[in-house]
Amino acid sequence: MALPWKVIDQFITQDEGRLELRQRGKKDFIITLGTQVLMNSMAQRSEIALGNFGAGPLENHPAPRVMIGGLGMGITLRAVLDSLAKTAKIVVWELNPTICQWCRGPLSDLTNGAVSDPRVRVELGDIVHGISNASKSPSNERLDAIILDLYRGPHSRTDKKDDPLYGSRAIARAHRALNPGGTFAVWGEDHDEGFMKRLARAGFSTTFKRPGKGGYSHAVFLGTKKKKQNL
Repeated sequence: MALPWKVIDQFITQDEGRLELRQRGKKDFIITLGTQVLMNSMAQRSEIALGNFGAGPLENHPAPRVMIGGLGMGITLRAVLDSLAKTAKIVVWELNPTICQWCRGPLSDLTNGAVSDPRVRVELGDIVHGISNASKSPSNERLDAIILDLYRGPHSRTDKKDDPLYGSRAIARAHRALNPGGTFAVWGEDHDEGFMKRLARAGFSTTFKRPGKGGYSHAVFLGTKKKKQNL
């Protein structure tokens, strides 16, 4: 018989409702929003893949700069850290300070203390501001990867132009924020052809991944900023 879930912390978000952290067993956690399960520590495949795909191309980079949108349980962050050099710089943007407390507290063992890694800086705020600021930075301060691990990914109802994360204007900002060869990696629930086309129109080489084999699984959208060719 499965153990019952125990609510170990909760808070009310400004816009979405009650967010709860529940636990059963030592490393079995879920984060819920109302009746919806947002994250499950026993189903991490797409989060790990997102981190690996987003940061993997930087494995041999001497000092990569990476920006992550959304902390969650820290699973994607752990995958990113495992791919990068000790000289990497990673900024994670997270809206909710309580999520950060969970990752430093009861969830810490899941990721071997990823949030406390000296390569990591957590900014409390909207990743939109982080990308916007990076897009205006000098060329020597641009990013090598932007990774969006948010609980709502691109979908067919996304505003094609003005969505702050997945619209054409937002994609153009992400493109400007990246160094040539940089990666824009985005978690999603399913394939969205419109988002793929917007990535391509912005100048990205695109790839779509569905991690794992068999059954339904979440998706990873990848855009690589094309390198300038020497004439």
